[in-house]
Amino acid sequence: MTLDLTLQGGDVLRPGGLEHGGAIAISGGLVADAAAGRRVNLAGYLVLPGIVDAHGDGFERHLAPRRGAMKQMAEGVVAAEAELAANGITTAVLAQFYSWEGGLRGPEFAAQVFEGIKAVRGSLVTDLLPQLRFEVHMLEDYAGLAARAAEWQVPYVVFNDHLPHERLAAGKKPPRLTGQALKAGRNPDMHWQMLKDMHARKDEVPGRLDALCRELAALDVRLGSHDDQTAQDRAVWRARGARISEFPETLEAAEAARAAGDPVILGSPNVVRGGSHKGNASAVELIAMGYCDALASDYHYPSPRRAALMLERSGLLDLAAAWRLVSEGPARLLGLQDRGRLEAGQRADILVLDKATQRVAATISAGRVSYMSGDVAARFLG
Repeated sequence: MTLDLTLQGGDVLRPGGLEHGGAIAISGGLVADAAAGRRVNLAGYLVLPGIVDAHGDGFERHLAPRRGAMKQMAEGVVAAEAELAANGITTAVLAQFYSWEGGLRGPEFAAQVFEGIKAVRGSLVTDLLPQLRFEVHMLEDYAGLAARAAEWQVPYVVFNDHLPHERLAAGKKPPRLTGQALKAGRNPDMHWQMLKDMHARKDEVPGRLDALCRELAALDVRLGSHDDQTAQDRAVWRARGARISEFPETLEAAEAARAAGDPVILGSPNVVRGGSHKGNASAVELIAMGYCDALASDYHYPSPRRAALMLERSGLLDLAAAWRLVSEGPARLLGLQDRGRLEAGQRADILVLDKATQRVAATISAGRVSYMSGDVAARFLG
C-alpha cells in the first residue's frame, strides 16, 4: 500500500536547487502536484531524491556470509535489500560476476543469485535490477548466454576481462594463483593451465563478442564495459553497442567516453577515500572535469550518500549537481525516466536525511516505506 502524505517544513531538493521549508506531496506512488493526505512536519530534515545505485556488489556478504553458507539465496537478497534501504537507495543494480574465477564469481553461483533475485524482487520495496558481469574469455559459455540472461530477467550486461595477459604472455604465473585456485575448488596446476588456454584463444574473442552483443541488443539488454583503459577500448565497445563506461581507469578513457556521449559511471568509494585503491584515475578529478554521469556504490552501500555530500561540502559542486550524480544521472543512463528527481509525476522515491547528523532517517520507494528509524518515525506516525 502506498502512502498519501504531504511532507512539509524540510529542505526539499528540487531539480533547480534546495527549497528551504518546502513541501512535497506523494500519492499513488508518485510525487503529486497538490497537497495530499496527512501533513508530516519534517523541519530539521533534508528531503532528497532516492539514490539510484547503478552498480554494486556489496550484497555478496548477505548471499554468502561465509564459505559454504550459500544455501538461502532468497533470504540473502532480502537482507541485502534492507541494507540498501538503510542507506537511502531506492533502485539498486546488483552486479553479479559470471567468471572463470569460480566460487562467488562462478557461473553456478551466478545462476543461483539471479534465481534468488527473481524469486523475491516482486515482494520487496526497493527496486532491484540484476546485472550480469561476463568474463569475455569464457568462450565455451557464449552459446545460449543471451537466452539465459533473458530467463534470469537480466536487463543489463557488462563485459570484463580479468585475465593477467601480460604475465601469461611472458609465461609467468600470476600472483596469488594458488589461493585463487583453491577458492574456486580447483587444483592449482589445472587452474594455471586453464588461464593459459584462455589466453591462447584470445584472438577468437572479438568476433564472438560482436555476435553476443548483437544477440543481447536484440533482447533490449543494456550493455557496458568495465575498466576501460584507452580511447581505443572505448571506441571498440561503443561499436558493439556497449555504450556505458563503468569505472574507466584513465583520464584518456573517460575523456573519450564523454566526447562520444557515452555515460560514465565512477565509484563513490573512490571519492570518499580520496583516490583509487588501485592507483587509477581519481574520481574527484574526473568529476571536476565533467567526466562523470553517475556515482555507484561499487562495494560499499553508504558511499553514494557520503560521496555526494562530500562533493557539496568541498565546494566542487552545489548540492543539486552533486546529488544528481547519485539520483537523476544513474537513472538516465539506466533508461529509467520515471525517477531521480522530485517533481510531479515522478516515482515517489524519497530519502529523508537528518540535517544535523546527515544520517538516513527514512527511505520511501515508489510511495512505500522501505526504511525508517529514530525520531522521524514519530513524525510520520503521530
